Amino acid sequence: MLALAQDLARRAGVLARTGRSDGIHEVGTKLTDTDMVTKFDREAEAMIIAGLRSARPDDSIIGEEGGGHRGSNDVEWHVDPIDGTTSFMYGLPTWCVSIGARDAEGPLVGAVYLPDLDEMFAAQRGAGATLNDAPIRCSTLTDVSKALVATGFSYTPAHRTVQSRRVTEIIHRIRDMRRMGAAAVDLCFVACGRLDAYFEENLHTWDILAAELIAREAGARSGNFAGGPLRPAEVLVATPGVFDALSGLLTDAMRRHPHA
Repeated sequence: MLALAQDLARRAGVLARTGRSDGIHEVGTKLTDTDMVTKFDREAEAMIIAGLRSARPDDSIIGEEGGGHRGSNDVEWHVDPIDGTTSFMYGLPTWCVSIGARDAEGPLVGAVYLPDLDEMFAAQRGAGATLNDAPIRCSTLTDVSKALVATGFSYTPAHRTVQSRRVTEIIHRIRDMRRMGAAAVDLCFVACGRLDAYFEENLHTWDILAAELIAREAGARSGNFAGGPLRPAEVLVATPGVFDALSGLLTDAMRRHPHA
């Protein structure tokens, strides 16, 4: 299953990257004018779904762009054909293809491929995480004031305003913040120690299933902002040494700036 996910992620990434080099002529929007989708999102997803259905016809599939299949067993694939469409359109390297599977016990395998960097992050439950087949581990930082933290913002303007106010409550308490524009990329960068932590709200399973498994298999801790069970509505993933401190900063900021 992991080999299948890696193969399809790579093939879809090459398809999208090659298509972009020929020019992007068809761009649509989804929830808001800043939530964009290209024909390459849809073509990459169709390729991945076709590959999964051919290799594993009994599995279920959920795709970000609406593709999918209801299978007969308890394995479910979650596919994000291009996570970071804005970066993809602008030629920034922080976009990826994310393919993950879960069963009744939780996340099972995950592959996240960054085509512009030719980096393949991967993990299988209980078997550790890798970057281009080499084992990776998260950072060992224990001082939250020295943490490099990534986040993301909602496509809804009103929510972004509240989220930016929360950042002002946190940024002077950590080393600095980064905004990559793709949840799966941020999570994989926590996994390999390029970041110490990442948090975001209002995500979807296809954004995080593969990469959260990769981060946990690399030693990171995950949960919601308060430290409870992780859910797409609230994602906090960090090296264990700063998780609790960052959780405290986030919950304090949310009390001061709740969503309406």
